[in-house]
Amino acid sequence: MPVAVNATGTGENRRRVSDTLGGGTVDTRRIGTLDVSVVGLGCNNFGSRLDYNATSAVVHAALDAGITFFDTADYYGSTLSEEYLGRALGVRRYDVVLATKFGKKLDEEHHGAHPEYVKRAVEDSLRRLRTDHIDLYQIHEPDPDVPIEDTLAALDDLVRAGKVREIGCSNFSVAQIREADAAVHGDSARFVSVQNEYNLLHRDAECDVIPECERMGIAFLPYYPLASGLLTGKYRRGQAPPEGSRIAASKKREAHLADDRLAKVERLIEFATARGHTLLELSFSWLLVRPVVPSVIAGATKLEQVRANTAAASWRLTDAELAEIDAIVGTPAGNC
Repeated sequence: MPVAVNATGTGENRRRVSDTLGGGTVDTRRIGTLDVSVVGLGCNNFGSRLDYNATSAVVHAALDAGITFFDTADYYGSTLSEEYLGRALGVRRYDVVLATKFGKKLDEEHHGAHPEYVKRAVEDSLRRLRTDHIDLYQIHEPDPDVPIEDTLAALDDLVRAGKVREIGCSNFSVAQIREADAAVHGDSARFVSVQNEYNLLHRDAECDVIPECERMGIAFLPYYPLASGLLTGKYRRGQAPPEGSRIAASKKREAHLADDRLAKVERLIEFATARGHTLLELSFSWLLVRPVVPSVIAGATKLEQVRANTAAASWRLTDAELAEIDAIVGTPAGNC
């Protein structure tokens, strides 16, 4: 088998998962030492919008489609996401790369990145996920009250104990990424990934965090890859948002559905349709143009969404097409 690409590599590896998961062939890239499918399943809907039975159906649809990267957090579904995911995976857990996060406030006792809490949080996640180790353990947000070197020391202990394979962070700025890197000494565990917001309509990461990830050789995982559903094509100008949709119930509904954003969406739909593709396929493939992006993590509430997401990453955009996309959505250069 060819060697898989690392976070800043120049190629891709076709990993065949049909023998183990019953699915098809899927592209993979690397997060540190972890080999992940270029389309991952975000599990933020589990335990909130989806009950256990619906969660299990989505998880098994993802496995059958060849998805091998599952990203959750103790915060999702007030811990139910981890519980449902672990139960749904069962013995197939060891066929996938399992990522979770800690740090967001669950209650007065469960939050932050203090070393003692890190050790408590990982045990809670291991129990809920029904596993003996977490492949990628991520701090969900910076903790201004705890020195990052203290948190990293606790995470290094978990890696050395075999409870965690790799560590990452989320919602970190360039300054915080650099501070964390400077706090690591010798062969101690260091962050191999950063998970921040990034999509066709939100490109600020191109100004700072993405170049820093490329410089440091660590992976950049985009969250909100579909801009809370705006890049699925189901929100259109002059039409009310679908009843029950995320944006329809959002406090930021007006900002999400601003005329200038919807105008860009309409032009992107026209661009994709003219080339025989969907807006979903454009959104995934555009993100994966960057080798520093190992996987596009997208949530799903329906089986057909899982299948559509899995198939969406196959478009290989040309330089000319990328330039045309820039002309449609604009680049963040003026804001950097």
